[in-house]
Amino acid sequence: MESTRRPRLSPAIADLRRAVRELLPDAGLVLVGLSGGADSLALAAATAFEAPRAGLTAGAVIVDHGLQAGSADTAAEAAGQARQLGLDPVLIVPVTVPGAAGDGPEAAARTARYAAFEQALAATGAVAVLLGHTLDDQAETVLLGLARGSGATSLQGMAPVSGPYRRPLLGIRRAVTRQACLDAGLPAWSDPQNADPRYARVRVRQRVLPVLEAELGPGIAEALARTAATLREDAVALDSLVPELVGKICVPAEEGVAVAADALAAHPAALRQRMIRYVVAREFGVALERSHTLAVARLVTHWHGQNALDLPGVRVERQGGMLLFSAPRHTPNKGLFRSHGTS
Repeated sequence: MESTRRPRLSPAIADLRRAVRELLPDAGLVLVGLSGGADSLALAAATAFEAPRAGLTAGAVIVDHGLQAGSADTAAEAAGQARQLGLDPVLIVPVTVPGAAGDGPEAAARTARYAAFEQALAATGAVAVLLGHTLDDQAETVLLGLARGSGATSLQGMAPVSGPYRRPLLGIRRAVTRQACLDAGLPAWSDPQNADPRYARVRVRQRVLPVLEAELGPGIAEALARTAATLREDAVALDSLVPELVGKICVPAEEGVAVAADALAAHPAALRQRMIRYVVAREFGVALERSHTLAVARLVTHWHGQNALDLPGVRVERQGGMLLFSAPRHTPNKGLFRSHGTS
């Protein structure tokens, strides 16, 4: 399976190989999510080199989004590059991206892409898909999350390992992947959407980050990536405490589950709100927005006789010293939530 291509071991190629080596699984087949762009192509080359040395098999999955003229040809060219690198199996998965709706075309394409990855995992029995997100992608993600006020979860950016997905290049700059492709003689495809200012991420890349670098000095992207890593470490530590804490204060109730309000109040806000979200997600399969979570928390910290909160997918009310979480009795109105009585 190993490629016959023998590029000189440049610093960029060495950095890529080292990054891949550190995040490969212990055994099995791994697939590289390959678009033909510099990031994923450099990742594919490094994986083709490192995987057999680690006792793994490596292949590639190319998702044809069908959003641009000639996308099938681009996918076929990427597949040919993967085979030349020695990757096997190589899958091309065409997808249909629905029209812009909801969170927009970028989100729709991402949903379709990850569905294709899941299909490839099931078809091949692969244990992981390696993705070519770089430090620059991480910085852009964090900055977008900050601008949208999305909270600590978004500011954590992308995790190096999330389920079957692994991102070895989160510590590698985009310029390094491009240099690695040049050093290896690998012609990389340039996605025209990556230069289209209609997309917020492109505007961040082309306009916002360069201004920050110019006005505040170099190292902004690295600082944003460090922020994401720090927040993720904190979140993992806090989240790990929640199941045990909830188990001590959560009891079955006739219509759902009940949680001792005083016990919730005894915890700092970061844990209290995680506990509320955890109870609702576990019992009702609902992910509360921050505004909802804070409304529930006020029944604990600012209790003065409020009646029930009718949230999307769950009803929360205080009965004496307990918070009762139950199935909704009616569909909430168009507001974020409905609060009866005083607020």
